[in-house]
Amino acid sequence: MAVNMKTVKANGITLNYEDRGPEGATPLLLVNGYTSTMLSWPEELMEGLRAEGFRVIRYDNRDVGKTEKLKGLPNVSDVAKAVREGRAPDIPYKVRDMAADGIGLMDALGLDRAHVMGISMGGMIVQRMAIHFPERLLSVTSIMSTTGNPDLPKASDEAMKALQAQPASEEREDVIRHRMKGRRVYQSPAYPMSDEALYERCAREFDHMYYPEGAVRQYAAIVGDGSRVEELKQVRVPFLVVHGDSDPLVPPSGGEDTAKSVPGAKHVVIEGMGHDLPVELCPRYVELIAGHARAAERKAAAE
Repeated sequence: MAVNMKTVKANGITLNYEDRGPEGATPLLLVNGYTSTMLSWPEELMEGLRAEGFRVIRYDNRDVGKTEKLKGLPNVSDVAKAVREGRAPDIPYKVRDMAADGIGLMDALGLDRAHVMGISMGGMIVQRMAIHFPERLLSVTSIMSTTGNPDLPKASDEAMKALQAQPASEEREDVIRHRMKGRRVYQSPAYPMSDEALYERCAREFDHMYYPEGAVRQYAAIVGDGSRVEELKQVRVPFLVVHGDSDPLVPPSGGEDTAKSVPGAKHVVIEGMGHDLPVELCPRYVELIAGHARAAERKAAAE
């Protein structure tokens, strides 16, 4: 399916998005993860959700893809130190600002409420949506994400090294091969992508927009957000947590802590899933997300 991208002013910046419709259906907003663009979502997942009757909307976060780029290069070590010491970090923007971007997109599209789903950093963003904008949400799905709790186990050394490594150059082929190597480290061990499929995905994202400077600001926003545990305890939006049992980048304890923090949250652990969305699991994701969303709608209608 061809991507029909548009831009709109939302929360004071220009956001790049795609609205698959249908226009009259209940909206489902997809929020992608750290440095990834809206092109990272599997077609099988988006079309599966659309077939379930949702109006599927995805967008590029600030500092990636075709969405507006910000300014400032924070020192991540200084940001981490400030958080440890209980000080407000000096960062260009916060995860809360990224959450407000998604709400701003809803405003621009005339949507009062929507289901939201986020992966990895996108999970953090939808958690912030639930904390600060609960009246705008029908339900939340947080996938392979965490709470920012400093006491939780960290990423494996290999996964963190892969995340932070830099390509040999900024030439297209070097960047694509570098990204393929990194994704191999934290992919789902039970569902590895073929070299051809992985190359195509990495090439597609590079061609959409390669902007490494944005990664620094996004990472600073993640580190600067600190722990959301106490705030998540106040969330009353229907909440689904999905995590893989083989995730080396955000260990399963991140999903456990998220589900434990949000009252009444449903927690699903998927065997053989790492830190990605394998196409083989898309029918399962669709079943989980659609079921959760419809249950939330029924509950709201009965109240």
